[in-house]
Amino acid sequence: MPWGLVLISLMDSPFKLIAENKTWEAALNFCRDHHTHLASIVSEEHQAWAELEAANATSPFVWLGLRYTCTLEFWFWVQDIRVDFTHWDQNNRMGDCDMSGAMENQENHLWSSQPATSTFNFICTI
Repeated sequence: MPWGLVLISLMDSPFKLIAENKTWEAALNFCRDHHTHLASIVSEEHQAWAELEAANATSPFVWLGLRYTCTLEFWFWVQDIRVDFTHWDQNNRMGDCDMSGAMENQENHLWSSQPATSTFNFICTI
């Protein structure tokens, strides 16, 4: 484990993995009802925290608080934060409607757009 991840694992995570499979919207509502929001990853540090949570997922991806708007043609975080930091899979299709952002639970923990009706574990901000 790289030293940065060792240090991060000793601190308190801002995220919590929910190991239940839900659609993106159901995951969003669960987080809002029980915690705060689906996770927004705004830095490499947040990415490292989310990777630690995602590694314990029972689904191949975990939902993030990332949504695509067809009307305006851009991705946004549901916490109303600009998407400046990214970790997209280079082979990801970006412009499809009704897509939400998810992270792989292993390998490089790359982000990809997934149909919002798919069911995955998810990460909430705590």
